[in-house]
Amino acid sequence: MRILHTSDWHLGRSFHGTSLHTVTEQLMDELVELVQEQALDVVLISGDVYDQAQPRTETVELFDRTLTRLTQAGTRVLAISGNHDSAIRLGFGSSLLSAAGVHLVTSQTQVGTPTLIEAGGVSVAFYGVPYLEPRPIAARWGTEPTHAGVLAEAMRRIEQDRATRHVDASIVLAHCFAGGAEPSESERDISVGGVEQVPARLFSSATYTALGHLHGKQKVTDTVRYSGSLLAYSFSEQNHRKGAWILDIEPGGHLSVTDYQWKTKLVLKTLRGTLEEMLSPQNIVEYGQAFVSITLTDPERPAQALEELKAHYEHVQELYFDPQGAQAGQKHSYRAAQSKHSPQEICGSFYEHVRGRQLTDDESAYLAEVMETARIQGGAE
Repeated sequence: MRILHTSDWHLGRSFHGTSLHTVTEQLMDELVELVQEQALDVVLISGDVYDQAQPRTETVELFDRTLTRLTQAGTRVLAISGNHDSAIRLGFGSSLLSAAGVHLVTSQTQVGTPTLIEAGGVSVAFYGVPYLEPRPIAARWGTEPTHAGVLAEAMRRIEQDRATRHVDASIVLAHCFAGGAEPSESERDISVGGVEQVPARLFSSATYTALGHLHGKQKVTDTVRYSGSLLAYSFSEQNHRKGAWILDIEPGGHLSVTDYQWKTKLVLKTLRGTLEEMLSPQNIVEYGQAFVSITLTDPERPAQALEELKAHYEHVQELYFDPQGAQAGQKHSYRAAQSKHSPQEICGSFYEHVRGRQLTDDESAYLAEVMETARIQGGAE
């Protein structure tokens, strides 16, 4: 049996206000092609199918089209709800969808009940553990109100059921923060009482555990892994190798895991230097199409810097200023400028605070002219 471990699709996500719908559509095309080319029997989605609890119409339609194409390609799909998903919305129609080969696990009542699949002479029990909010689940299950507490009970139920099954392997899907893994900036905090991590040993009884939630693709143990998010969603992920894990399970339960990297990707880059350096042909050629975070180090803040950068970089997502070599006396709080008596002095102080220098004589004269015009017009009204 051949299985693809994915997670954290975050359909409907934007990057600093820029919609990622088009690039996500391209990645869905690549996913379907991969399933067909590699003859994959099962596709796993370990939570956070959507980025929002109430996804937009175009986002739901994209997921619907993708599921249809995957089932037409002859694969089964197993998905659990993550902390970004609305479990009720994602789970709507799950009984009907299961007949078509799409199995959704979104309720704590489904924990411990496997989806049984046979392919290539191999039988596997898939156990989904959707994101479990500790406090309400702990009250129902009688466990400690922590992620570790409820997941330990979930695994106890899974192991109890597994003991009754005659299958070659068992695979667990879970959405959590396993100890020893590396987080990114783009994940939503799921800590409860300051404790969010769960020990990886909780999953040791499973043949393989397909984790979701952390966006970096990584191996916690040989059999406990994160596939990571489909795309990079923060500049902390600019060096991530986004992809998935392909599992091959042979009769008897022997497992082998291979790496796959997505060809469809967002190119992110953090740049630092003067405006002149940022506008150099080399930087523009190399990063002009990338999503960039730029920190300008000019001693004096350049006028209309953002406009100049946007003329050469398609996606300027962040712009910071860190003047190098500026005099210490130039660094002051604008709040102090508000104690000035005249409006022109306040404007001059604000200009100095923002640009790191005082107004020139010509600029002061122009400012005085503008303010006088505004005063006259205001009085006329």
